[in-house]
Amino acid sequence: MPATEQLANLPDGRLGIGLVYPHRSPAITATLNQHHHTCLAMELVPCNNRTRSMDVLSSQATIAGYSAVLRAAQLAPRVFPMLTTPAGTLNPARVVVIGAGVAGLQAIATARRLGARVEVYEPGPIARETVESLGALLISADAAKVDGTELDEKPARDDQHQVSEKLTECLAGADVVISTVALPGISAPKLISKAMLDGMQAGSVIVDLAAESGGNCELTVPGETMTHNGVVVDGPLNLASEAANHASVMYARSLLDVLDLVVDGESIVVNRDSEVIDGILLTHDGKLVQRDAIEPPANA
Repeated sequence: MPATEQLANLPDGRLGIGLVYPHRSPAITATLNQHHHTCLAMELVPCNNRTRSMDVLSSQATIAGYSAVLRAAQLAPRVFPMLTTPAGTLNPARVVVIGAGVAGLQAIATARRLGARVEVYEPGPIARETVESLGALLISADAAKVDGTELDEKPARDDQHQVSEKLTECLAGADVVISTVALPGISAPKLISKAMLDGMQAGSVIVDLAAESGGNCELTVPGETMTHNGVVVDGPLNLASEAANHASVMYARSLLDVLDLVVDGESIVVNRDSEVIDGILLTHDGKLVQRDAIEPPANA
């Protein structure tokens, strides 16, 4: 039964908490409003120290980054670590991680634990020391100091071609690429072009974590694994479910912390004065509270 029908079959005025992604499912949002359901959308949790335990996007991205590397290791026709054998020495796999957010950092750490040599490309500002502390090499443009921290700035338009050439060069020598650049409500940027794939070596593997929002690779097909000129392009969906136990444990803990804010004894109280509750309140009393949540930015 579709989610809209399930919501419509509930008695009016119920409370729902979970991942809604209203920009992808306007019909669900409309049904919530029509039946005066109160909805707390977990993907809208603000990022600050107070709400860290409720940040389900980060916890699920951590699992996704880990799972992506294991998936790539299974798809790749070579092992990750350097091995010394009676038949000779096998060099470590070369892994390129695109994006140094939560999923990207976990992918870096996991690939390094498996013994791979890791390089990182981050299109936005990133602290170089964060990447290097994990044992990876940052593919960088010019660096700058901000509040005493060395950052790699997003390249100016004049430098973007140079950075693109550097990324193309790195991809050409990569055995595995883990691409992680995605934001809720926005189509994933196309960072890996068909021309870049044409320059990659046969047998290399791309795992595109941004597949659910269109993919960072031009040829990514969400939910499918395809091959182009010998290069495997994998577009997995819901990667966190591959480690379902721990993903569920973390998700449940986040839900519990939100419930603590709305359950008062045997009553449910939606306190609009709470910064956290007001920030994640999608619908309430037949009204759409977070209108921006269903309207992607104009430059998306």
